[in-house]
Amino acid sequence: MNLRAAAVRRKPVADLVAEGDHGTLRRSLGLGQLTMLSIGATLGSGIFVVLGEAVPVAGPAVVLSFVLAGITALFSALSYAELAGMIPLSGSSYSYAYATLGELVAWVCGWCLILEYGVSVASVAVGWGQYLNELLRLAFGFAIPDALSRPPGSGGVVDVPAILVVVLAMVLLLSGAKESARANAVMVVVKIGTLVLFCVIAFSAVQAKNFTPFLPLGLAGMSAGGAKLFFSYIGFDAASTAGEEAKNPQRDLPRAILLSLGIVTVLYCLVAVAAVGALPWQEFDGQEAALSHVLDVVSDNPFWAGLLAVGAIVAISSVVLTVLYGQTRILFAMSRDGLVPASLSKVEAKSGSPRINTLVVSGFVAVLAAVIPLGKLADATSIGTLFAFGLVNIAVLVLRRRQPDRPRSFRVPLSPVTPVLGVLCCGYMMLSLDSATWVVFGAWMAVGLLIYFGYGVRKSRLA
Repeated sequence: MNLRAAAVRRKPVADLVAEGDHGTLRRSLGLGQLTMLSIGATLGSGIFVVLGEAVPVAGPAVVLSFVLAGITALFSALSYAELAGMIPLSGSSYSYAYATLGELVAWVCGWCLILEYGVSVASVAVGWGQYLNELLRLAFGFAIPDALSRPPGSGGVVDVPAILVVVLAMVLLLSGAKESARANAVMVVVKIGTLVLFCVIAFSAVQAKNFTPFLPLGLAGMSAGGAKLFFSYIGFDAASTAGEEAKNPQRDLPRAILLSLGIVTVLYCLVAVAAVGALPWQEFDGQEAALSHVLDVVSDNPFWAGLLAVGAIVAISSVVLTVLYGQTRILFAMSRDGLVPASLSKVEAKSGSPRINTLVVSGFVAVLAAVIPLGKLADATSIGTLFAFGLVNIAVLVLRRRQPDRPRSFRVPLSPVTPVLGVLCCGYMMLSLDSATWVVFGAWMAVGLLIYFGYGVRKSRLA
């Protein structure tokens, strides 16, 4: 076999679109559900948990860190919007890379998405357990012992709450996409209401002195905070993984992606200003349930901190559900292309969901969530996502050159400048991550390449 030829073979865009039109998944999601799906996948552990890790790195400038991460996400979101309207498939950026950059790059992109989605679900599940303990402490005066609520390396043995929330999401996903979307919509409304409530209470305690010095750790600290907080924006692309289950994908997918990113960015900036304004930035160090801690300090009534903990539990449950959904759909597309076993693309007739796929992904995520600390998971997720986002921006440039006349329901403004800026921003954010994260990323890529050349390159449908 000519490995070089195999690595660069591409799947025609027309074939990808036809595959989606005649797929086995059910088209049942409208614009509102798609937008809620993206918000559900984005708005969660990043703001409720990772904020507590970013503030000690950036200080009050964490507000600018959110803006930096949001701008980076926006460039990629515009590219996602154009490609999602052109190629409405479950594979998201994996499918876009297959049509433009060749099978090997598509595999690498898909492998990064497995890191992004699978590992982010695990990290979010870890955050869910932290807020569950905060709620138990505030409401009943006790918490689940560290041995059963923290992973090894964080003072525990196994994170049982993290396993529990993954299993609950798995059960809901097995019931079907439409049912999962309804449950997610309810949870999204609850978590937006929770963050608005936090802002109302925290803004009443804001003090100007907490914003000075604004850049205590310099621009490097602000950039490092942005790299950590990019994790908070992961998920806006979840709508693109529902390409084969959207009723009108060409119209609704671009709108859902951009609308969800706009709503989430505004909420993040408001929450960040309220949090660092109400509490000196040094006091965030070591606070895992950061927002609940802020309310606990600034309010005399523990009821508000407890209520926020409830909202955080609902919010993080929504992220686990929607990101787990996205992971199963990407693996579904890779399986249909032959790059992973065919059993992962078999759809159950009654629910319309890929049952075996969902069980495998959920088991993998539950194990990760049970044994790996949150910080390591979040950073590994960010680097995989940034790499995949960079490829999406490149894919827009390639398709604009190769197929300039192909119909597009949305076009990236100011191309090629905007996609190029997207690539540069992703690269800059990747370089802001620490060396340990790069080592993990390199090891993950090495394993992925071994699987591709040992299995995928021979089993591919294009072979």
